[in-house]
Amino acid sequence: MKSAVETLNPTRVRLTVEVPFEELKDSLDAAYKKINQQVTVKGFRKGKIPARVIDQRFGRGAVLEEAVNDALPKFYTEAVNEAELNVLGQPEVDITELKDNETLNFTAEVDVRPTIEIPDYSGIEVEVDAVEVSEEDVDKAVEELRERFASTSPVERAAEDGDVVTIDLEAKVEGEVLEDGVASGVSYTIGSGELLEGIDEAVKGLEAGGEATFTSELKGGSAAGKESEVTVKVTQVAKRELPELDDDFAQLASEFDTLDELKADSRKRLENMKQYDQATQAQERVLEKLLELVEVPVPEKLLADEIQTRTHNLEHHQLGQMGLDLDKYLEIQGKSREEFDAETKEQAEKGIKTQFVLDELVNKEKLNVNQEELTEHLMRRAQSSGMSPDQFAQAVVEGGQVPMLVGEVARGKALAVVVEAATVKDTNGEVVDLDDEDDETAAAEADASASGEDKTEA
Repeated sequence: MKSAVETLNPTRVRLTVEVPFEELKDSLDAAYKKINQQVTVKGFRKGKIPARVIDQRFGRGAVLEEAVNDALPKFYTEAVNEAELNVLGQPEVDITELKDNETLNFTAEVDVRPTIEIPDYSGIEVEVDAVEVSEEDVDKAVEELRERFASTSPVERAAEDGDVVTIDLEAKVEGEVLEDGVASGVSYTIGSGELLEGIDEAVKGLEAGGEATFTSELKGGSAAGKESEVTVKVTQVAKRELPELDDDFAQLASEFDTLDELKADSRKRLENMKQYDQATQAQERVLEKLLELVEVPVPEKLLADEIQTRTHNLEHHQLGQMGLDLDKYLEIQGKSREEFDAETKEQAEKGIKTQFVLDELVNKEKLNVNQEELTEHLMRRAQSSGMSPDQFAQAVVEGGQVPMLVGEVARGKALAVVVEAATVKDTNGEVVDLDDEDDETAAAEADASASGEDKTEA
């Protein structure tokens, strides 16, 4: 077999392959054997029909077609390996010449990873938010904890802001009660905004036994997005009572003995959260700077496939779970379809460029992924997916996605290397010393978010 490579553009090549006919022998034998098992000829046992009889009865062309279909993937793979190409997706194959007992010639056009030169990135400088926790931040955190330990007690008066009411609901669309539009014994805190728009105004001022009707757009269910006439009946009004902010509350709500200790712990937790956010912000901004330094051509078909995948996932998974379609989502977001398409293209292009650049960094820095790192990443991905680690691991193995996870970890490590080499200062002008583990975790998560699923494997 002989092959040659022609570069069509930085992300696409054409392979020209010439195969001597004798190299088709195994595929021809397999073709005769397959046809033998599928047909019957009077006078011959099944599977024992001579090749010449098959040629006479069914045509040599049918045999050649079967043999070529069997052989093409093998010869294509050999040509790719011989040329040391890093291909993306499936090739477009065209048989240019097929002469019986002489030769098989074909071409294959396929996208390839572009050659990327990684420049010196040690001069990257970025600014991030300073880690600052105010007294107001601590007070707010403690107050949120206090809210969780609130108690309720029934009262015989009209409902007010902050009260917890028990209600029955009935929703009608065009005068008809919806099958999934009836609910009883629903607990609702007035002012929380957790149910329908307009419900706060409807129930405020009602006592137990009171009833009101209002119009609201349904957020979910069979009539999501439609205007509905909702009847609400209050069956109980209860007053929320917050515990006193004292040492007794600290002992009730935590492992601490005093309120001061609880506040100190809240401050520490907030600092840790802000430090994590700071590390995430640093790697995002370093990545932006890195991408600005590198010229990355993007294969058109790969980009089109990524845009289609992102749009499909949004429409049929994320929005579907919320009972919305794309048109309604765009209406809520205040975006036109043109704006949405432009944003999706920009995000897809950035995701592909990110993956190409970080993969090149993995090779340049000779980064490897060990079992412990892969396991830790798998645990994080399992947690975010809502599956147990065992279930997630089984799904990954069965789906053949282990290389994808390895790639995510490797790219996270690559970005951590760049972040470590960069100068990161906060808004106070102080140099930020980022923890390596936080960098790596944030980098891996950002890579997965930016790239979507790993679309660029061969």
